[in-house]
Amino acid sequence: MTNPNAVVSDAQSAIAMAITAAVNTSSLYSPSVPNSPCNITLFSRNKFPKSIETAVTATATGTQSGIGKNIAWVDVMRASSPTRNSSEDSEIKRVWIMKHPSALGVFEEIMSAAKMKQIAIFLDYDGTLSPIVENPDQAYMDPQMREAVKNVAKYFPTAIVSGRCRAKVYNFVRLSELYYAGSHGMDIKGPSSRKHQKGNQNVLCQPAKEFLPMMSEVNEILMEKIKDIDGANVENNKFCLSVHYRCVEEHSWSDLADRVKSVLKDYPKLKLTQGRMVLEIRPTIKWDKGKAIEFLLESLGYANSKDVLPIYIGDDRTDEDAFRVLRKRGQGFGILVSKTPKETEAVYSLQQPFEVMQFLQRLVTWKRSILQRNY
Repeated sequence: MTNPNAVVSDAQSAIAMAITAAVNTSSLYSPSVPNSPCNITLFSRNKFPKSIETAVTATATGTQSGIGKNIAWVDVMRASSPTRNSSEDSEIKRVWIMKHPSALGVFEEIMSAAKMKQIAIFLDYDGTLSPIVENPDQAYMDPQMREAVKNVAKYFPTAIVSGRCRAKVYNFVRLSELYYAGSHGMDIKGPSSRKHQKGNQNVLCQPAKEFLPMMSEVNEILMEKIKDIDGANVENNKFCLSVHYRCVEEHSWSDLADRVKSVLKDYPKLKLTQGRMVLEIRPTIKWDKGKAIEFLLESLGYANSKDVLPIYIGDDRTDEDAFRVLRKRGQGFGILVSKTPKETEAVYSLQQPFEVMQFLQRLVTWKRSILQRNY
């Protein structure tokens, strides 16, 4: 069991992502990763701070060294959500695409690896199934995308893995046949009908349940603390809190970060991490989207199976934990949704949610053609 002390059923009811603010063409890539299906090469990690926490801690304590020197929170916030424009180096992008080819462009090659295997689909929500919007409460999914996800779930076990709380993601998607992993995988529930699952166990996992009173308390404090910063918004995602600053003027970012950090001083069991234009407060337990993938595969009966091909599609640094797990397993692959080059553990790429929809539609067409041939 992935985490026997944290996983329950009805019967028994860090960021490690490097900052991508700049890509240097000098010594841009590290040696190829072994055992990669396309001999994929990653960006050299020594070009970036090891993590946001490392850089910020070093700044606060005066123990900075090397690239972490002089990096303040506002610099980290700016670096983690870079502004891109048409003048971006096209050569860097071309080389990056060669290393992380379009999942649509090599679709047949991908499907050749799926022969005689059960495909399992894992999807982030914001930026993957829906576009990134200024108001997180309006991140609605296009009806065509919902139909594509619904059709995929007919043929493959399918899960939404999001930083949002599980109930909120469900309200956006409204497909009861899916698995939902909210709060970065700290709140997982399976569908009532489990046609793809081996066995009859109902899936429920809440490894951070004991933190709920604390998260509720911190949410109230944070809302009061930042209420006078225009554009700042605290989203209560149950097992994590998201402080959005997409609508905050950049000159106020430092003040916002200072206020958030001041609240956490009294809560050593919570940690501050970062996503796209968002500061996130989470329990310090060792649980993330990667752990959620491991739990879901185990629940589906594929913990140590070679007969499964997991596909994870996501756009954010928190999805890197899932990409990393698939690389470590040597099974399946990650697909990064991004129009710009980023350091990633993903094997393939897609540009935007529309391409994600096209990929899902092609999966369904591929599966139906196989069933028709075997009929």
